[in-house]
Amino acid sequence: MSPAARAATLTARRSTRFVTWVRSWRAGLIPYDEIPDEIAEGEEHLVADVPETWTEVPLREVLRLFAKLHPDEIRVVLPVPGDPRGLPGPGEFTGAALVAEEAVTAGGYGLVPQVRQHTSGSGDVFETVLWRFFELPAAPVDPGPGPAEAEGDLNAALAEATAQLARLDVAQWRPELAGALATLRKPDFAGDLPPGYDARARRLYARAAVLDGVLLLAGQSAPGGAVSGYEARQRDEALRPLTMACRRALAAACNAPLI
Repeated sequence: MSPAARAATLTARRSTRFVTWVRSWRAGLIPYDEIPDEIAEGEEHLVADVPETWTEVPLREVLRLFAKLHPDEIRVVLPVPGDPRGLPGPGEFTGAALVAEEAVTAGGYGLVPQVRQHTSGSGDVFETVLWRFFELPAAPVDPGPGPAEAEGDLNAALAEATAQLARLDVAQWRPELAGALATLRKPDFAGDLPPGYDARARRLYARAAVLDGVLLLAGQSAPGGAVSGYEARQRDEALRPLTMACRRALAAACNAPLI
């Protein structure tokens, strides 16, 4: 894996870890005591607006609310304005999920993560994660595309975007992006998913999770003003279908049926 692609894996969305590990627990494959630490991955995670609480509470206290849910009721949602797939309809939860571009739905509950930065007295900067808790109306689950369909769409979008970015000579202003895309066309690494996911879901998650971070890099301004406004618009147009396919692939992998 290229350095850029490897670095991009460090920006994994919190909702994907939440959903995959909680689903594995509800399938009986992971003990409950391990789940909070697996989700937090070294960060401090708190939850706000939980019913019958008046302060932010540790994530561990909230996970018990999901103890009776089937794994298929726990899903990651990766919406953006114009593509609210998986959201229950207009409301406070939908608005928060669209701003964060990620959320969790679990039975009659929804959670949206917010990353907060803090500075210690010594000047060190660190992050905590605050999950906003919502009670949701009962609604049918949108299954979305399955892993096989999502993988095919991602492969097609990746090939097209790579060709377009080559024509735009992206390597002149984002060599790390070009290298990461080339690496992702032939991945040989496994996704960081808990027990219960099959090989296809792991492969799809691996590609989509790394690509998700790479696309965040692609959306940033080129260093040293190496790209004009016109070139930036061309880049965005080239990447838009790939970005959509990536989000859907990541959700399909996380929400895949467990084995």
